[in-house]
Amino acid sequence: MRPQQLQAFLAVAQTRHFTQAADQLGVTQPSLSKQIQALEAELGAPLLTRSRGRIELTDAGQTLLPHARRITAAIGAARTDIDDVLAVRAGHLRLGATPSLCSWLIAPLLTRYLEAHPGVTVTLTEDGSGPLSERLAAGDLDLAFTIGDAAGDGGLSVRPLLSEALVVASAAHLPPLTRQAFIGLPQLREQAFVLPAHGYDLRDLTITTCERSGFTPRTGVDGGATDAVASLVEAGLGIALLPAMIAAGRPGLRSTPLAPPGASRIIALASRREAPLTKAAGAFASCLEAHLTDLHAWGRLPEGMRSV
Repeated sequence: MRPQQLQAFLAVAQTRHFTQAADQLGVTQPSLSKQIQALEAELGAPLLTRSRGRIELTDAGQTLLPHARRITAAIGAARTDIDDVLAVRAGHLRLGATPSLCSWLIAPLLTRYLEAHPGVTVTLTEDGSGPLSERLAAGDLDLAFTIGDAAGDGGLSVRPLLSEALVVASAAHLPPLTRQAFIGLPQLREQAFVLPAHGYDLRDLTITTCERSGFTPRTGVDGGATDAVASLVEAGLGIALLPAMIAAGRPGLRSTPLAPPGASRIIALASRREAPLTKAAGAFASCLEAHLTDLHAWGRLPEGMRSV
């Protein structure tokens, strides 16, 4: 099996469309079709079939898919390593991060990294942990910052970095939820919640945390990114569970700590388990470790954050 054949197969498997796959690879559609036909002839089985105008994978195609991904990932890693050796500090880092991390960790970290490795280019993808984990597993990213254990399967390796405390955020112009220093989750049973949009880690964590205390959060407003949720809470449209760091940075919010044991989320760095890190990615991981060590030593971790 030739690498070009496997790349052609993967492109069609991803797009489910010959024309789009050909455009993605920069080849003609007849050339792409020949690559697929040659691969099918070598394997002795059809890999694709048309069903209602859509390309579907046969059983043989489904079986080949994970092997093709691993093979092409290994070939790509080998080429990247050779390019890094020849170009010294040249390289490309494809990094994924959740929106809340981009607001405080990524910018200073990338500044430090690129000062040490000025020849490396960086592509940053911002998304939720689930989509980032999927893109990482597919080989579209080198590293991804994720929340919790969303990346704990699918052939990924997850390294916990930080624990981030959650607080109850409410509008500062409204009466406080309690006059005590802490508030128990059951006390929030009758409150209207502003929930992040589907796909955001904080939404699932909010619902799970409340359900563990015996109730399902009552929805006041449903949908929005973290910043939008904070703005809606500031307007008095409900309460929300937010990272302490985010709540502390907005004067229009009142932060009330949760009664022990509280609630928190884990920030982790994920990579593909079976694919070696590129030199650019390995250097970034080392830079990250040094950066977090310095933040901890200097007492500069954000409020509610601790190393794990």
